[in-house]
Amino acid sequence: MTAAKFVALDLGAESGRAILASFDGERITLQEAHRFPNVSVRTLDSLHWDPLRLFDNIKHGLGKIARDHHRGIAGIGVDTWGVDFALLGRDDELLGNPFHYRDARTAGMLPRVFERVPRDRVFAQTGIQFLEINSLYQLYAMRLQNAPALDQARTLLMMPDLMHYWLTGVKACEFTDATTTQCYDPQARRWAYALLHELQIPTGMFLDVVSPGTVLGALHPAVAEETGLENVSVIAPASHDTGSAVAGAPLQGQNTAWLSSGTWSILGAEVAYPVINDLSLKYNFTNEGGIGGFRLCKNVMGLWILQECRRAWNQAGHESSYADLIAQAKHASSFASLIDPDHDLFFRPGDMPARIAEFCLLTRQPVPQTYGEVVRCVLTSLALKYRFQLERLERLVSKPLDTIHMIGGGIQNELLCQFTADATDRVVTTGPVEATALGNVIMQMFALGKIGSLAQGREVIRQSFEIKQYAPHKPAAWDEAYGRFQLLCSE
Repeated sequence: MTAAKFVALDLGAESGRAILASFDGERITLQEAHRFPNVSVRTLDSLHWDPLRLFDNIKHGLGKIARDHHRGIAGIGVDTWGVDFALLGRDDELLGNPFHYRDARTAGMLPRVFERVPRDRVFAQTGIQFLEINSLYQLYAMRLQNAPALDQARTLLMMPDLMHYWLTGVKACEFTDATTTQCYDPQARRWAYALLHELQIPTGMFLDVVSPGTVLGALHPAVAEETGLENVSVIAPASHDTGSAVAGAPLQGQNTAWLSSGTWSILGAEVAYPVINDLSLKYNFTNEGGIGGFRLCKNVMGLWILQECRRAWNQAGHESSYADLIAQAKHASSFASLIDPDHDLFFRPGDMPARIAEFCLLTRQPVPQTYGEVVRCVLTSLALKYRFQLERLERLVSKPLDTIHMIGGGIQNELLCQFTADATDRVVTTGPVEATALGNVIMQMFALGKIGSLAQGREVIRQSFEIKQYAPHKPAAWDEAYGRFQLLCSE
């Protein structure tokens, strides 16, 4: 049997990849064809993405694949981070560079929105966790600033939708990414028009929403000529990278929680319908679109804190690899200091080691002194925050979740995986590392009839890649640390 080939274009907050997948009817193999940085750009006081550079790298990756595999590429799909968007004008040109979700313009926007629409009514219409990075608050900040682009916009495209549009000339908004905006009503399955009207956000720019696995169209002739690829379908996978990552997680059983670990950590469970009630509002959980259902989940600050620590140390001339830092953390003292990873101090870019020291001083804890102590503090605190949110998730789904399946690049940090098992007193399974690309690919396979269901796609993944397991150790010591940690939590 000739292997079917697919291209997953996976764009993360730090880097993007063009990944070639081959499916021989039983197993999938992956080959990274092109990796490129995703670099944010600061202009005066604003922080932006550079979509033209991203798209140029996408075409470069497709061109490299075409030179080696120009025959037999069946599909292409793009997934990216959520919440960020581009606005197009009357001529379908960009109205400025898309803002980065960490741009400061949304600071203080939540209470400004709640002055017009109470918090509980916003949640009732959207079911989404309150984060100032959400598209709703970005748009409302534009309204308060009388940004001309908001009134000139004819089309709003989320970041993966923009890449799909430039690949095909077809404009569409995919379901899983649309649900990250806090502008979408998951119960009515349409945009939250009443909420948008109350906030004076124009609704004409919002497109109809398409399901993951929708064939958008053929590669645009100009792109086909430039890359050397012909007769290739462009398919909207689960375009939100977490949606693809969960699709690519070989979950087993109904009592398994999933944990996507990367720049962000996202902990959740698959549910058939949105869970929108007083308890999910109190716990500030989110209902994001999945494949045939929803992902009831919670964003937790992830390895961003460690990434920023390493960046600060490197800038100071003390360059260390992640492997070196993890090795040092293994020998640091346990539980000496803890932080709440979701504290406001740790959200924006900056000198993260200094902010950790500030948090410890504020909470009357010893300040970590060595790199190993700082890294151990971060990883221990992340694992304890996972336990904190897992307990809440179990209450929301009204059942025990006795296994955690971790996916994403963070599973290469074996110390964090073991800490997660220890802190939660759960068996942790991990893999594959490339769950996001694989989830992207199996939705392309489904769209083109190569598999018949998500369950079948997950079984293919399970047969194709190694799954590791971590058993919990010394839960009593972690229980004592958890008692201290709960006193530090801001929510």
